[in-house]
Amino acid sequence: MIKILLVDDHPAVMEGTKIILEQEGGMKVFLAHSAGEACEKVEQMAYDVMLIDLNLSDGNGIDLAKRVLKLRPESTILIYTGFDVSNHFNLMIESGLCGFIPKTSNSEQLLTAVRCALRGEVVLPLSLVRQLRRTTLQAAESNNSSVVNLAISHKEYEILKQIAKGKSNKDIAEFALMSQRSLEYALTNLFVKLGVKSRIEAAIKAKQLGFLSDADFMP
Repeated sequence: MIKILLVDDHPAVMEGTKIILEQEGGMKVFLAHSAGEACEKVEQMAYDVMLIDLNLSDGNGIDLAKRVLKLRPESTILIYTGFDVSNHFNLMIESGLCGFIPKTSNSEQLLTAVRCALRGEVVLPLSLVRQLRRTTLQAAESNNSSVVNLAISHKEYEILKQIAKGKSNKDIAEFALMSQRSLEYALTNLFVKLGVKSRIEAAIKAKQLGFLSDADFMP
């Protein structure tokens, strides 16, 4: 019997998903309505697959997944949500998640995703894959050879975009699902990489190097 833990705080979604999966046969779905309840259940039992909503009443799904993986490192976890997760893709993968299932998936897509996860395969909708930029962006050609090979990560690119929009450090940290302390470390590293000393200089330098365009900047 395949044991599945579904963590969500929407009763209708939980019951509908449970029915779809258990109708397949050979699957038993256990429900947790909060992050706290999920941790209690994980401590009591190992599950073959976990489906975790991205936004829970007492936390977010990625943070919960990290806690679960500390308790049971072998866990297979998928984010199950109706929200766009493209901006959090790198964070999801870095956190040890196996992929993402949209709540808009039909019965066949949901079952296929669970089977793929059970086989140890990464689960990503094609629509999400098409949206993703390269994880590393190369600087535009420059007469200055010191910057020709400069590259930034996808996370650094997203931070630069938020800076260009005029967002505060607090807003950027919330957007990137990271603490303000972690954001400060990331900004320090980014400033060193770009050879600048401030957020404004970083955005301007990123535009000069071709990482950002006029459309990325706040009107």
